[in-house]
Amino acid sequence: MRTRSLLALAGTATALALTWATPASAAGPVLTTGSTGGTAVAVGDTLTAPLASGTSATFYSSATGTSGVKCTGSQFTAKVTGNPTAPGTATESVTAHTFDNTTCTSNVTGVLGVNGITINNLPYSATITSAGTLTVSPPSGSVIQATVQLRTLLGTVSCVYQAPGLTGKADNADSSITFTNQQFTKTSGSSLCFANGYFTAKYAPVTDAGVRVYVN
Repeated sequence: MRTRSLLALAGTATALALTWATPASAAGPVLTTGSTGGTAVAVGDTLTAPLASGTSATFYSSATGTSGVKCTGSQFTAKVTGNPTAPGTATESVTAHTFDNTTCTSNVTGVLGVNGITINNLPYSATITSAGTLTVSPPSGSVIQATVQLRTLLGTVSCVYQAPGLTGKADNADSSITFTNQQFTKTSGSSLCFANGYFTAKYAPVTDAGVRVYVN
């Protein structure tokens, strides 16, 4: 009887240990809607985000200066191509990144206004980790490119800027993506085009069919 009681006790202890070690439910995906640990974002879904309310997208000539181009209207659109179990890395295809030229201004000497900002070589690939690090990369053999058209007394000047990639940060507090001083280098354009462009912008909220997206 004593041996049988000890075996029963050992079996109970083992069962309790296994129960403690087993998660109550399987881990969720990296991207969810509604809340952290919420509904999984489906592969193929389209995510959109405008500039955060009250903020501007800036393209300045230096990381610490305020000379360049500023827009209060901008939006990006991305298609989810992979959403694995967290912790992990979700993948996206950035299909559009637009700027509303009617909201863009420039304080560069000799520039009267901004006719437009166009993001070239789309789509870009993007990855976002469970830690919230967003990386945007161009197609193989290409670059991330922005063409800025400035209006001057002598007509429209096109300034072309390129970067090997961009890095941003996601924040679940407001479902935002922030880019800070991402450096572009001028590859063509007149002397009115500054040699380097530093891009800073905060996009929020990132949504899927109008519902906020979270990173897990």
